[in-house]
Parts: sequence; structure tokens; C-alpha cells
Amino acid sequence: MEEDQDALDLAADWADISQGLKKDLGPQLYGQWIKPIQLGSFDKDTGTLDLFLPTEFSANWVADRFAERLSLAWKIARSEVRQVRIAVHPRRRALPGLNMPGLRMPGDAASAAPRTGLPNGSTQGMAPHMAPDMAGGFASGLDPSLTFAEFVAGSANVLALNAAQRMAALEIPQFSPLYLKASTGQGKTHLLHAIGHAFAANRPGARIFYCSAERFMVEFVSAMRQNEMIEFKSRLRGFDLLLVDDIQFIIGKSSTQEEFLHTIDALLGAGKRLVVAADRAPQALDGVEQRLLSRLSMGLVADIQPADIELRRKILDARLARYANNQVPSDVVEFLSRTISRNVRELVGGLNKLIAYAQLTGQPISLQLAEEQLTDILSANRRRITIDEIQRTVCQFYRVDRSEMASKRRARAVVRPRQVAMYLAKVLTPRSYPEIGRKFGGRDHSTVIHAVRLIEDLRTRDADMDGDVRTLLRQLED
Repeated sequence: MEEDQDALDLAADWADISQGLKKDLGPQLYGQWIKPIQLGSFDKDTGTLDLFLPTEFSANWVADRFAERLSLAWKIARSEVRQVRIAVHPRRRALPGLNMPGLRMPGDAASAAPRTGLPNGSTQGMAPHMAPDMAGGFASGLDPSLTFAEFVAGSANVLALNAAQRMAALEIPQFSPLYLKASTGQGKTHLLHAIGHAFAANRPGARIFYCSAERFMVEFVSAMRQNEMIEFKSRLRGFDLLLVDDIQFIIGKSSTQEEFLHTIDALLGAGKRLVVAADRAPQALDGVEQRLLSRLSMGLVADIQPADIELRRKILDARLARYANNQVPSDVVEFLSRTISRNVRELVGGLNKLIAYAQLTGQPISLQLAEEQLTDILSANRRRITIDEIQRTVCQFYRVDRSEMASKRRARAVVRPRQVAMYLAKVLTPRSYPEIGRKFGGRDHSTVIHAVRLIEDLRTRDADMDGDVRTLLRQLED
């Protein structure tokens, strides 16, 4: 139990550190180098924390440029961390299924085994962790948790989901390659992994490989340096399904683009399947050769739009179904789904952080706790709605004069709209209780707290009140 809490504590700290680095470095640099970092073990005796990256190249790059910054951030977050060690993940020292010698570690079983040409179901020549998961075949690099069953569908992603399911089906798809286009954190990587799992289930013996564009480039360079290009090409083109993520990072590498182009032609010519994902459309990939753009565009380009509020609610409900012992009030779920709108990854990350904090501190999850602990995420997502705008909208909705928001009148027809406006001011703005009170005729902060709690309670018991608040939220956030 103590180890589980330590792990949750580390994960919560890493979420905070990651958000800070993302602000400092920008989304592109963060997404390419910091986002892939995985937390390793923490040795309390030596104060050493392990951070893992998928390749030697990325580990060296991060260690050279960010080691000092990462170390300082961890020391600030957790005083017991005395040093940070950046290394390749022990289970990823060789690229599964390709086994280029440049990324093997001395003493690995794979390094001594004779290498074969096309993958043929034998474990010989494969990395130690790369074993067949279907008779005569294998699925490499797939996250077991990212399946179609775990993917929450909505109007924003239905086209991409249907296309992904077709690509994984037994029947030959009408389009190939499939190009998944979505901004960061909207589910394209989830769909890539889900295609791999479904294809493996539908085709026992299939050879499936998932990698990022960065890993593709690293392995390509390694193969050239080691004089292993023939082996590299034969193994890569022996897969039945190739899944390549973050293709935008292949930009500007002419030799790698040339090899990727030949790989696409070879796979499609042999009736194999290819799925790529990127954060922009093919035509928006600057620095990519026209021939490669043509190949990427020749199949189906399926967009994943930003999740709307209904989809965000469904995603939170699906995630909460996994936490039987965690009571997250409905107003907190509504608050998160409305305010964290930039991407799904932030939404789920915010919920996970909130649950982890509540478990570790023993505090009940509440709207106030969410606001206190998710400040960075919420401030990055909030549209700047003002209290004046809220008062104006509420007065129009309830047909009361704007001056009543600051008046001393206590008639029910005036008090209830005023309380609703105070509640919305707390939910939709970063203002404190005293600041809100000043905007409502100089009222004390305790009056605002009472109003917020009252409306929260009424929403759970009174369907009409809940309907009024939902309508006002839509009007203010549209």
C-alpha cells in the first residue's frame, strides 16, 4: 500500500513538473522530448530517481540539454530526490522486431542470436521482450490498455474510429494508407494502438509494428552507420501492419523520407496495411517531399476534432468507472468537462491528479479541491469570462434588472438569480470568494460561499435548477 502511494505521489509530482516544462519549452519541443519520459523507480536510500526514454538517441539528447533542469525541478518538488538518472528504458534497448545492433546492449540475448531476414514468427534474433503474442506472429510496441473497447466514441471522432476499425478488419480496406490527423491529446495514438490489437486478434500470426517517426529515423541512421541497410529494409517491409506515430517529426530528413517512401510503396504493393498519425494534414507538413505527400494523401485522411462537452463527459464517466472506491461528485465532473477543453489527455490527467491527491491526503473530492489542485490546467483552458458578463447573462435569463446583482433586496425572485450568478462566477472565473463578493455589492465572502454551496446542493435535488444552470453555462461558454 505504501509503495502504491509513493507511485501515485511521484506521478502527481511529475504531472506538475511536466506542465511547467511544457510552458517553458512550448508544445512542440515538450511533445518531442519531455512527453515520452516514463517514471522509473525511486531509491530512497540514495535519493536517485530513474527517468526512462524509448531510445539511446532521445535519452542522450534529453540528458545533454535538460538533465540539470529536470534535476532541479525534482529537488524542488521532492526534497528527498538528490539526483535524477536519465536512461533508455530497460525493455526498449533494442527496437522490437528490427533489432538494429546500434541499440543493443552488451549481454542481451538478442545481441548474440543470429539475425534473420523477414520476421517469420521465430523468437530468434528478436529482442528479449519481443515474443510472439499470436501463433507465428507478433505485435510489437503496443500498449495493452489502448484498445477499441477503451476508446470513447463521439461525434468528434466517429469518422476516425470507423476508419480505424475498417483498417483492422479481416476484409481488405477500400483505402490505404489511413492517415489520422488530430491535435495533441485527442486520441490518434490510442487509435493506432487499438488498430494493432484488433488486427492481431483478427489475424493470428500477423506481424505488427508500432513506432514513432523519431524511432524510425533513429533506427534508419543506426542501420546506415552499422552497414545494416539491407537487413533494416527487409525486416521493416516484412510487417503485415505498420503503425507510425507523429509523422510530422520526419520533416526535413531527406534520406529518411526517401526510405519511408520506398517502405510505403513496398508495403502497399504487397497488400500490407499502413496507418500513420500526425498533428496536421499532409499538405501542412512543411519540408516533406511532394512524392511522400502524395503517398500519404492517396488513402483516407481522417480528422479527429476536439472533443465537445458531451464527449468529454463520457470520457470522464468511462474513466471513473475504473475507480469504484473514489467518489467524485457530479458537480466536479461537470466542472472538469466544461473547463478542461483543450484536449482529452489534459482532461484525464486532471482527473487522475485530483483522485491521486485525494487518496494521498485523505481529503474528499470537491469543487474547491479541484480548483486548488488543478490551477495550471484550468488557467490554460479557461476562456476569460468576466463576472460582468455572467451578471448580464443571468439577468437576461431571469428577467431581472442588472442593478439587483448589487442591491440589498432579499425577495426570492432577486436572491436566487444573484446566488446563481455567484455560483457561476466561482465556476467560470479564477476569482476568489472575497473578489466575487465585492462585485456583488461588497458582500462578505461567507455570503458567496453560502450561495455556491446552496446552488451545488439544489442542482442535485432540483431538476429545474440544474437545467437553468446548464443553459446558462452553454450561453456563457459558446
